Amino acid sequence: MRYELLVGLRYTRSRRRAQGRNRFISFISLVSMLGTALGVAALIVVLSVMNGFQEELRTRILGVASHIQISGYDGDLRAWQQVADQSLDHPSVVASAPYVQEQGMLSFDQNVRGTLIRGVLPADEERVADFARYMQIGSLDGLQAGRFGIVLGRDLAFALRVGMGDKVTLIAPQGLVTPAAVLPRVKQFEVVGLFEAGMFEYDSGLALVHMQDAQTLYRMGDAVSGVRLKLDDLFAAPRVARELANVIDVPAYVNDWTRSHANFFRAVQLEKTMMTVILFLIVAVAAFNIVSTLVMAVQEKLADIAILRTLGASPWSVMQIFVLQGAIIGVVGLIAGVVGGLLLAHNLDVVIPALESLTGATLWNKEIYYISELPSKVLVSDVVTIVSLSFTLTLLATLYPSWRASRVNPAEALRYE
Repeated sequence: MRYELLVGLRYTRSRRRAQGRNRFISFISLVSMLGTALGVAALIVVLSVMNGFQEELRTRILGVASHIQISGYDGDLRAWQQVADQSLDHPSVVASAPYVQEQGMLSFDQNVRGTLIRGVLPADEERVADFARYMQIGSLDGLQAGRFGIVLGRDLAFALRVGMGDKVTLIAPQGLVTPAAVLPRVKQFEVVGLFEAGMFEYDSGLALVHMQDAQTLYRMGDAVSGVRLKLDDLFAAPRVARELANVIDVPAYVNDWTRSHANFFRAVQLEKTMMTVILFLIVAVAAFNIVSTLVMAVQEKLADIAILRTLGASPWSVMQIFVLQGAIIGVVGLIAGVVGGLLLAHNLDVVIPALESLTGATLWNKEIYYISELPSKVLVSDVVTIVSLSFTLTLLATLYPSWRASRVNPAEALRYE
């Protein structure tokens, strides 16, 4: 073992018969370790929770929305079968489904709600969306052409106060022109299913009907609003959308999920970034503690430094001693923080209920967040980044005190000893 490391280790730990000031320096070292551990653990847990939320929200959104959506310029896409066939020729596209999407108003027993009506083919829709996993009552198979069935979001059904088998009135904005007046198009639909996607936007404002029923109600003939596509890799959606725009012969808009929900995911990413910056301040405070620890250690060890210099130690060797002392403090704190953070991030489903039972408070309300448990996803890249930046910050904190130690003049240091 090199003597620099041996001396650095000796300076880090407190001896039993150490004097009061030496014990105080060791206490500051312990505080620095705990501060580093707390900051690293907090960063790992918070980033894991943010990653879990991103993945959970993305899963819920894409369970109802689609990876890529191709729609007509004027709202109607007549050559939709050609668009679907050309899209399926792309190796990344695994499924397609036509849809009709229009605005409407649902009425039941004096309760009225505006809603988004989506006409679908149940068999095709199941291949591009995950409605089957979100169905609370019934299924999409209940939507049959000519029977005018409807599947409602849970919150929408609650607002209308309807249940299975009830008949709701759908009012289309396109009216019937008569000599007397323009009358709205009205049709009764029977509720054949309820779904809960966990996204307020869909649960409170989306209703599904059979595509042919929607075409009949909105007088679209054989046309549809567009075609929805599912990819083998959802993160390839922007690239595939650009490639499809150059391949499809029919004039149409090609939009992917990253653009249709861009503001939402940017807000989540911004929140994640700001939380990371704020929590890194904890590590910065721990680094300042390391600076103060080493400054006091240098002042305490002036005589030791002078003796080492007279025995032949170079300024670089003296500097290494205190750099190693600070690095040891940082490494111990980093290891403790990583272990604690990983344990907490992987056991939030146990920790949160335990805290709720201990405090008697509801920390995670399922009725508000629509998620049964706090999501958490630990990314190796996040852990590596946290450890790297924290260790770099620790090393930078050791440079100035160590440089001061290397500049000690042996004669001046020993003059009053």
